[in-house]
Amino acid sequence: MECCNHCEDLQGLSENDIKDSFFRELSFGTGGLRGKLGLGPNRLNVYTVGKATQGLADYLNNSFDRPSVALCRDTRHGSEEFVRRVAEVLAGNGIKSYLFERVEPTPALSFAVRELNCSAGVNITASHNPAAYNGYKVYGADGCQITVEAAEAIQAAIDPVDCFDGVKAMAFDRALDEGLVQWVPERVLDRYIEETLEVSTGEDCSALRIVYTPLHGVGLECVSRVLEGIGVADVVTVDEQCVHDGDFTTCSYPNPEVREALKLGLEYCDRVKPDLLLATDPDTDRVGIAVPHAGEYRLLTGNEVGLLLLDFLASKADGSDADMGREVACTTIVSAPMADDVARARGLELRRTLTGFKFIGEQVGVLESEGRENDFLMGFEESYGYLAGTSVRDKDAVVASMLICELAAHWKKRGMDLYEAMERLYEEYGYWSSALLGQAYEGPEGASDMSAMMSGLRDHAPAQIGATAVAERIDYAQGAPMPVVNPSDEPQRLPEADVLEFRLADGSRVLFRPSGTEPKAKAYVFAKGADRSESEAKLAALVADAKSILGGTR
Repeated sequence: MECCNHCEDLQGLSENDIKDSFFRELSFGTGGLRGKLGLGPNRLNVYTVGKATQGLADYLNNSFDRPSVALCRDTRHGSEEFVRRVAEVLAGNGIKSYLFERVEPTPALSFAVRELNCSAGVNITASHNPAAYNGYKVYGADGCQITVEAAEAIQAAIDPVDCFDGVKAMAFDRALDEGLVQWVPERVLDRYIEETLEVSTGEDCSALRIVYTPLHGVGLECVSRVLEGIGVADVVTVDEQCVHDGDFTTCSYPNPEVREALKLGLEYCDRVKPDLLLATDPDTDRVGIAVPHAGEYRLLTGNEVGLLLLDFLASKADGSDADMGREVACTTIVSAPMADDVARARGLELRRTLTGFKFIGEQVGVLESEGRENDFLMGFEESYGYLAGTSVRDKDAVVASMLICELAAHWKKRGMDLYEAMERLYEEYGYWSSALLGQAYEGPEGASDMSAMMSGLRDHAPAQIGATAVAERIDYAQGAPMPVVNPSDEPQRLPEADVLEFRLADGSRVLFRPSGTEPKAKAYVFAKGADRSESEAKLAALVADAKSILGGTR
């Protein structure tokens, strides 16, 4: 049996793999679908993609008059085949689609949805996951990833579809001839680049030397155009990783959060001695960096880069005589607690949303509905996602790469690298150490075991974690007011979410939640100390307890 060009037949699979491939269907959530490539309903293949698209088409036809959809893909195995299948099924249901003719970044799709007045967007990507995975990410008409309500409605439309006989489709070439598939006009990408450059702070970047790697993904075209636009003339690309390679041959885990993925880029750094290494993930919505300090290249975390950008952009806004009381920044409940201190010191409003950049994107829409779109300063999350400007409603590594270069140029002129700039923030606001932990819950019993872990944590909440007393527990499953610093209005209420937060007596925080895109439970650990050694010692104790909680052994 063959389901697509990249799938193995069942004879090549172990008994456990076969069981995992068929014991359930892929579930559709706010992140769409994500899973391993292969045969079976719990894998991504032309049948599961077709079934999901039929459900999406039924939802769109019931929700919109003459709906249309923007489509995009990355460099992964199956991406071109899958995106054509999406277009074919949409066409079979009378829905026009606009397809990028070549691979492009996820934020370009978010932009295109709004620029082309589409009802939805679909990107075939698994972001930074290993080569065995692909995904099906869905956007709403606002350019944000879909809401919980929309995801539930689409899942309800998907459920009754027979993946073999219940999917309507039109051959791709015929759909092109009939105008039901159209190529995205080149002007759309040009406008995306133009509007990205409009967010520039104007910092002089002509003295910077950059090493850049797209990690075998789609970032080269747009990132190069934007860096050229702000005057970064000295850019050295990691040529081996500019190749579109679905096997990710030089970095098996193409995640810019981890040092292993940056190994080749760091080798380039050792030779050419740049001011900054930029690495965008395969769909170019996340960016990781390394900076030279004390004779070596050091990685900064997503939280650290987010804090540096927040402080930098706030100082730029303050210097332009903006009303800081109206400026709004956004982050998530699992991102750097220090952001609260920066917001207080800068006099701006900071809103914390649920995990997932779609919630930050939604806040841009909230401001827009209030006539305050220009008050949005920036957004960031701990998982290396950043946004400035309002034309994109998702994390955007293209605009982030531009702003990080301007940030580096700003501090270089003052004789500091970005590691030293971060030390300056720690000295001002206190030292924070952080860790992200994950516990896999795979197989047929995985979901129920993970649910039992979260239920047990609710029923038997710890009185202390890492020998520090719990001062407050927040259960987001009951709903909670949005945490806001310097609120300009009554805080919004967050949607219900399966997240538990423990705030400790010394200001440290530990949060637990199931992952929304993979069979894994996560813990986010933040420890505050008077200096680095104290914060790291506290972190070690918190991590030890958090690991035992995740594993169900405490």
